[in-house]
Amino acid sequence: MPRLPFLLFLAAPLTAQNPAPIGPPAPDTPSAAAVSNAPAPRASGRAFTPGDWYKLTTLSTPAMSPDGKMVAFTVTTIVERENKRHSEVWAVPTSGGAPVRYTSPGYESTSPRFSPDGKYLFFTSTRPGGRGATWALRMDQPGGEATQVDNYPVGSVPKDRSFAVFTDVVDSSAAGGLARAMQNVPGAPGGARPSSSGSPPLPPSFSLPPGVLNVPPFGAITKPQEAARFDGRQFVDVPYKANGFGFLPNARSARAIAPRQIFTQKFDSSKRVQVTNARYSHREATVSPDGKWIAFVADAQLRPDSVVQQVADSLAKLPYDALRDEAPRNDRDIFVISISGGTPRRVASLQGDESGLDWSPDGKKILFVSRAERTKNARLMLMDVSGGAPQNLTNGWQYEPAFAEFLPGGDVLMSAEIGARTALFTVNPKSGQMRETIGGRRVIRGYAHNEKATQVAFIVTSVNSPTELHIADLDSRKDGKYDGKNERKLTAFNDTLNAEIAWSDAEKFAFQGVGGLTVEGWVMKPVGYQPGKKYPLVLYIHGGPHSRYEEAWFDEFQNLAGAGFMVLYTNPRGSSGSGAEFTFSTRGRWFAEDYQDLMQASDIAAKRPDVDSTRMGVTGGSYGGVMTAWVTSHTNRFKAAEADRMISNWWSWYGASDAQMLTEFEFFGRPWDNPAMYDSLSPIRYVNRVKTPTLMVQSEEDHRTPINDAEQWFMALRKRGVPVEFVRYPRSTHDLSRTGEPWLLVDRLGRLRQWFGYWLKP
Repeated sequence: MPRLPFLLFLAAPLTAQNPAPIGPPAPDTPSAAAVSNAPAPRASGRAFTPGDWYKLTTLSTPAMSPDGKMVAFTVTTIVERENKRHSEVWAVPTSGGAPVRYTSPGYESTSPRFSPDGKYLFFTSTRPGGRGATWALRMDQPGGEATQVDNYPVGSVPKDRSFAVFTDVVDSSAAGGLARAMQNVPGAPGGARPSSSGSPPLPPSFSLPPGVLNVPPFGAITKPQEAARFDGRQFVDVPYKANGFGFLPNARSARAIAPRQIFTQKFDSSKRVQVTNARYSHREATVSPDGKWIAFVADAQLRPDSVVQQVADSLAKLPYDALRDEAPRNDRDIFVISISGGTPRRVASLQGDESGLDWSPDGKKILFVSRAERTKNARLMLMDVSGGAPQNLTNGWQYEPAFAEFLPGGDVLMSAEIGARTALFTVNPKSGQMRETIGGRRVIRGYAHNEKATQVAFIVTSVNSPTELHIADLDSRKDGKYDGKNERKLTAFNDTLNAEIAWSDAEKFAFQGVGGLTVEGWVMKPVGYQPGKKYPLVLYIHGGPHSRYEEAWFDEFQNLAGAGFMVLYTNPRGSSGSGAEFTFSTRGRWFAEDYQDLMQASDIAAKRPDVDSTRMGVTGGSYGGVMTAWVTSHTNRFKAAEADRMISNWWSWYGASDAQMLTEFEFFGRPWDNPAMYDSLSPIRYVNRVKTPTLMVQSEEDHRTPINDAEQWFMALRKRGVPVEFVRYPRSTHDLSRTGEPWLLVDRLGRLRQWFGYWLKP
């Protein structure tokens, strides 16, 4: 079923730009020959240096035109002299040829998406002189500047594309101006979810208007003695800060709860029509192919939003109680309502949460993702709209669906993480047969297909290959059996860099950890590797803890491999990608079996004839940072360490972070509910054991792992005489190593090489 993509709110609008026509390559575009015959990354070449990071091009957010003739995508480069990233929207014919820039190089532009009829190419930009951040290019007319299309609906559309269905509040003012704006910003507290393509947009530029934080919030007892002389901040409620956004204003008036209602709107600039008027919110509204019915998700008991909020507020004040907090719940259910309104009918009532609704092409079934409990696998389910027992399409599967949708022929296209890689699968609802259609040792960073689903375009990266756009035939035989054949590369943005740099590959291995769990690991050899020679090795520990290292190009691994180090990295228990049981096996057991997994992987690597076990280092960020502190306080086997975005004291972290919900769940309550766990899992309690020279890297505007924990660790090591250096980066958040200022990000890469080079080289 055709759908309008989610249009994202960003801080500021943009100016217009003529789209370049599809044709001969412009002087600043890669040549058609380079695109179609691009070589794979070479094994020969020089080693990567931190300065090479500036030369990297990153592709993201692919969008294919409904007719399948064009793929638009975001291209992000580094403007080294200006210490910034720059993003543009480009497009390339699916038949091959040179990609062409479609947006002005003078403005930032991201996240392209086509209108259902293909007449518009929408994108997000920060151009001045407009309303909001959504701009559009006409694709059915030659040339023309980018404009803003007033009153264009965004949502789910029926087969005839005559209108869109979406949810919104009735009165925008009821939601509160700033709070409502932030609901549309992906990544903001209470903000929107990333796009279903699997590629979240680049972090938005966000700043509060002046004079917001120094005004007494609603419920405040004190006020400025003289308002004009007070330039501080005042808070009475949480959240009051968030990583990447800084300090957030508290409410200026009593909380107004505005339930989200269902609306329809035609594409002829007519006004929207309200379908529902209830005291509860309707979410994920999805219209049937014939345009007669709307499926949506709502509170299972259809309680008013105000009641749901009051219950949540009351429970939040109570101490952790296993009987109550671990009890299975039915939070949301699926309902169907007529396009003209009326009384909704419950379609499915399942334990837990339902999301990702999609109608079958014949309108008789609804596809959705169901998660019975937070610690249980998400399942891909199919249910008759008329009711009955749902069909579990992934029953017994170790992995979890990330996104799924019906294809025109009735099969289901599903994306999923498979350990460290990602893949696209087709599932036959009748037979239950699942087939990996697009896969391999690589990661797919978002995909899009044409309306007939004969082709799929996707951004792909592997360990020794940065991102590029590929395309494959979903149904090359035109017999309804999706096979993913005839894959080819459509872009070559990184080919010049690939020809110059010898990217290191990684040897994958697996081992049985404590309790028989299979753990994945990789060893990356240094550039210029010579058999018979022993090399120093650095163990990398990922963040999260419920994230993972991927089968993807990663600057930090290539950085140390380029400096002559072996790099060891793993996905120990607690990592995502291997099923919920594996992911949540560390709950309440941080630094127990996960620590043993890391040490067992280190043992395996240390026995290799090409590893010098006397010259091993350890590093990690966030969870990897606190685990690095735990490692150095529990073993002296590593000769050097680098702790990044670390946590040393869970009590102080809880009081200063923006992410208290993490430990409230993982540690079964707040610090005063479970003080023994918060105490025993704080590395600062064991700092007297640390002897390992440690480099510490921290961002001064990190609200996820605030800098005060790093200050405690630095002071303790310094007072004990342990070699330690503390590098503090200004204007930087928890995301410095991923989206931070380029000069600072590259500086950090250089310091990693210097630190381990000093302590681990002979």
